[in-house]
Amino acid sequence: MKLQILSDLHLETEEFTPQAAPDADLLVLAGDIDTTWTSLSLFANWPVPVLFVPGNHEFDGRDVDEALAGLRDQCRHLGIRLLEKETWITQAPDGRRIRFVGTTRWCDFDLFGADKRAKSMRAASYFVKVMRATRGGTIFDPEAVRQEALLSRDWLRATLLQRPDVNTAWDTTVVITHYGPSLRSADPRYGNQPGTASFCNADDDLMPGVACWIHGHLHCRHDYVVEHDQGQTHVVSNARGHGYKHEAAHYDGLRCISV
Repeated sequence: MKLQILSDLHLETEEFTPQAAPDADLLVLAGDIDTTWTSLSLFANWPVPVLFVPGNHEFDGRDVDEALAGLRDQCRHLGIRLLEKETWITQAPDGRRIRFVGTTRWCDFDLFGADKRAKSMRAASYFVKVMRATRGGTIFDPEAVRQEALLSRDWLRATLLQRPDVNTAWDTTVVITHYGPSLRSADPRYGNQPGTASFCNADDDLMPGVACWIHGHLHCRHDYVVEHDQGQTHVVSNARGHGYKHEAAHYDGLRCISV
């Protein structure tokens, strides 16, 4: 199965017209498409199914729970399949059943270990201010982000431990998160700074059994393989980023990968 991947288009400010890759079987939107949600309409009537995992900026200036409900309604209307702590199984052209496991994931700030958590959370205050999200009338601050991230990780772990049965059989698992799953996805411009824990999680231990892990969030492209006792996991990001920062230079919006 060939997957076209797009993320971090930031169409609320960027000028970019997404086009369907002619050989894709499915389009994956890995978050931060448009803070206003308006540009999601560009993916209505797409020639292949569209999977969307919201990014953090889809929640900008909103109550996170109300925003998720609103995004679900809009995606349903547009024919886009939104995944947040949800799975979807489809059949590939070769007959294999592919399980897609999707969640924003958020960041738990444990990328560098529990002893560095407080420092990482202090560094996150800037990004929380940019997002301006709330939950139940309270600022969606680093502690609230962490609590949501831990719920996401628990769900992800439990889901990945599930085994196929006669009712929900699958052959291959693909995970889609907005946040990066490993320090290896760190933006090389910033590396091991505390702020990187606002972009990546230490989810390497969840990779056994996962054929491919797709993410966004970091405004750089990634394509690497993680070896583990069950083989290997292909980690891919095709984030565009901001043109004014020269992050979008040489961006290939038609890029596809095979799973």
